[in-house]
Amino acid sequence: MPAQRPRTVASDLTDAQPLRTTIPARLDRLPWSRFHTLLVAALGVTWILDGLEVTIVGTLGPVLKRPDTLSLTDAQVGEAASAYVAGAVLGALGFGWATDRMGRRHIFVITLALYIIGVGLSGLSWNATSFMTFRMITGFGIGGEYAAINSAIDELVPARVRGRVDLFVNGTFWAGAALGAGASMGLLKSQLLPVPVVWRLLFVIGAILGGAVVVLRRWVPESPRWLMTHRRGVEAESVVEQIERRVHAGGVETTAINEILPTVTIYPAGSFSLLDCLKVMIGDYRSRAAYVLVLMIAQAFLYNAVFFTYGLVLTRYGHVADERVGLYIFPLALGNLLGPLLLGRFFDTIGRRRMIAISYGVSGALMLAVSWLFGDNVLTAFTQTVFWSAIFFFASAAASAAYLTASEIFPLEMRALAIALFYAVGTLFGGVAAPMLFGHLIEEPGPLPLAYGYLASAILMLAAAAVTLKWGVDAEGQSLETVAAPLSSSRR
Repeated sequence: MPAQRPRTVASDLTDAQPLRTTIPARLDRLPWSRFHTLLVAALGVTWILDGLEVTIVGTLGPVLKRPDTLSLTDAQVGEAASAYVAGAVLGALGFGWATDRMGRRHIFVITLALYIIGVGLSGLSWNATSFMTFRMITGFGIGGEYAAINSAIDELVPARVRGRVDLFVNGTFWAGAALGAGASMGLLKSQLLPVPVVWRLLFVIGAILGGAVVVLRRWVPESPRWLMTHRRGVEAESVVEQIERRVHAGGVETTAINEILPTVTIYPAGSFSLLDCLKVMIGDYRSRAAYVLVLMIAQAFLYNAVFFTYGLVLTRYGHVADERVGLYIFPLALGNLLGPLLLGRFFDTIGRRRMIAISYGVSGALMLAVSWLFGDNVLTAFTQTVFWSAIFFFASAAASAAYLTASEIFPLEMRALAIALFYAVGTLFGGVAAPMLFGHLIEEPGPLPLAYGYLASAILMLAAAAVTLKWGVDAEGQSLETVAAPLSSSRR
């Protein structure tokens, strides 16, 4: 008689009643199917929206300085970018904590609604203060999305492809960036509408896209892994069975359906307190925590320093017309998109540690060259864009791998909180400080001050590569429960 699959016990478990389940193994052994493709489309669109927002503001930076728009100064353009990132930090922290307590599905519905409200209001701004306020609301929604979406995707995608899928999803940020660059450039050059109308219309586009995503997410289930640790065993079992049926209904057969699968034993305890999670992080996982922190800070500083102010750099040092800024940002977005797409599979084959070190190291070395050439004032708008495209081909994979690492190397019960904490700390340093710093560096006479800022970015990326070689985690092909045992896998 073929071995029977152990079934999840009832949902009224207490801490004294252990749960022995094959739910993680059943999710990891599933072949790729239409279900997984739709899952990635429905949840991964978050990064497209974020890329759209960041690029539109970066491209519109010079336009928003005009007297017939918002009359912003160079510093205020940087401060508006910082307001967006600050909102994202607050959203990540608040919703990251809530995601581990309330579930992934509830939170990514709320955060998407906040994004739609914030981006819609951004298009109705009347001065610098209102614009910064609405940008912060938009960021609040996007920041909350990061923790909920990364957690849900990693917990539903099979382990053997988790690396490439996560890199692809995070890399789609640049599809949104390309869309934002193309839309802003096309509308600004078309002359069909006046500029004071076009910049508002670009934000309306983001709100419309966000509304379409609401429909896509209606069918996305709650994470069975989250359910099984929150005394909802029957529901977790039901969700897994529904996923398996959907996979089979799509004409894809699950191999070895009757094989004896690995089990995990947990003592469902619901949510752990913030203090308990922090104790675990600075205790058993302190080296992993330091490792992720370095990855997050380095990539956040590089990206936010460059992209939030690149439109100003082009117009000030490259003498590029306002309406042509998007033309130069588009190839950067393309390089960023191709990096995770082409390198992603190697994170599952060559391995996490080696590929993270390579991607951070190469981008850091190229950044050193840019800082030197820019300081000598030998770069044109074209050659600088070529360098940035090459740098971000590798840096995009590095940044996506940072989010992947934060998501997979900590226990399930604190996964969303871990993503939120490291995103927040890294972004506060690199995302809030960098745009403000670089906004002021651009106002300094000559290119040398800005070159020193680029040099700081290069040093951070090279430091992250070195730290990866020492503390990196070889998580490729392993279940999340193997990489980091659930907190509830033992009595506490």
